[in-house]
Amino acid sequence: MGTPAAAESVSAGSGTKAAIRDAAVKLFGSKGFEQTSLREVADAVGITKASLYYHYPSKLDLLIAIVNPIVEHMRAVAEDIKTVPHSAEGVRTVLRTYIGGLLHNRDAGALCVRDTVAILNAMAGRYPDMFEFSRQLGDWLAGPDPTPEQKLRASAALQVLEVALFSIEVAPEADEALIETTLLDASTCVLTACGTR
Repeated sequence: MGTPAAAESVSAGSGTKAAIRDAAVKLFGSKGFEQTSLREVADAVGITKASLYYHYPSKLDLLIAIVNPIVEHMRAVAEDIKTVPHSAEGVRTVLRTYIGGLLHNRDAGALCVRDTVAILNAMAGRYPDMFEFSRQLGDWLAGPDPTPEQKLRASAALQVLEVALFSIEVAPEADEALIETTLLDASTCVLTACGTR
């Protein structure tokens, strides 16, 4: 355990990192990744460029830090599903947990839509992980001994939920409650084929 002063320093550092990420999301989103300088990000936070470099050695590191929580959320959900019983209630719980994390990171998601090339470059090393986490979620949602149709529906249901990431672009006036309810209902319908046959 550290001293109170050390804990205060860590907390202040965490606050600065979060402030840098928040400022970068706004600037990258409005001006574009390539067009935004680290000096502008530092100025927006009220710190020196050297201080920014202490937290994020490069602009690419900063972009990765912005997008990485989405991948980590996918990982956490994929790991946790092993303990959830596959039932209608369990499926709804998993879908709600998944969309909750996506909504929490929708500013970063909007950035992904606005600056796709930068995001692709930043996340190149994480795509195998993202694909694997998505596959694990889809396999679980499809249920035991799934048919090809169930596998396709499970994958499509996840894609429906991922609209939450760029919902700011689609429906900027929608609040989180409306987005969650609408996408959960739509995802559940895709998964269960409601309204068909």
